Amino acid sequence: MKDLDQILLNFSPSGLMLLNAILAIVMFSIALDLKIGDFHRIARAPRPLLTGMFSQFVVLPALTYVLVLVVQPRASIALGLILVAACPGGNISNFITHRAGGNTALSVSMTAFATAAAILVTPLNIAFWGSLYGPSRKILHETAIDPVQIAITVGLMLVLPLILGILLNTRRPELADRMRRPMQNLSMLIFIAFIVLALAANWGFFLDYVHYVALLVILHNALAYAGGYVTATLARLSPYDRRAVTIETGIQNSGLGLILIFAFFGGLGGMAVVAAFWGIWHAVSGLALAALMSRKPAAR
Repeated sequence: MKDLDQILLNFSPSGLMLLNAILAIVMFSIALDLKIGDFHRIARAPRPLLTGMFSQFVVLPALTYVLVLVVQPRASIALGLILVAACPGGNISNFITHRAGGNTALSVSMTAFATAAAILVTPLNIAFWGSLYGPSRKILHETAIDPVQIAITVGLMLVLPLILGILLNTRRPELADRMRRPMQNLSMLIFIAFIVLALAANWGFFLDYVHYVALLVILHNALAYAGGYVTATLARLSPYDRRAVTIETGIQNSGLGLILIFAFFGGLGGMAVVAAFWGIWHAVSGLALAALMSRKPAAR
């Protein structure tokens, strides 16, 4: 069996373009829930949003680095965990927050702001935390990762659709209302179908190597939820807001992670398996956590 750090997954350039387009549609559908006025309200009471951003982009990457230091995984697996932790919140976090009885408006706003911030913060976090761990530092040096190119990729794929969705909802709210539910349902179905097809093309490889990352991803995901919960609790957020921050920290945009892995790391095996299993597991854990939280209404 080949070394996981040396294996590259099968993923065509056309497949990468399709995944870019799908994530752009997903972000556009999320933005249809936002208006410019929502940002004004957050500006007047920014603590929950700032807490969520801090949890997402500081607490989670730091916890991930500690996990990597303790476990000492293979280089590609370590960098996969760091890359996922550097991504903004995932597109299903808003749906799961709603199911959990948390502040859905805050969740949507955190996704929007984190996505915009990801242009700068995601490449910086990958470069900073990845370079602190010796084995993953070697991969970063060999790939000569370009933070500017990552920023452009994130901007075109996530931020531009976000701006277009907000503008449509602000200027043509009746059209946005008609489009919102069908777009959100369609985008989620397409996204799930694409991940299934991408996995199917590499199914043998995935089954051979998933056991290397399964336990680590489950632990990493649990740390993410715990980090979000503790950060929100220390910030004295209401239980209603705390649920949103907890879920937003634990649901990562692994689709963006896969795009970055295929675009900048050549589909490196360990990284790709981490991101793919994250994409499956965080949906399972998120829905389970939402079912648990929803048993008791959250005080606002």
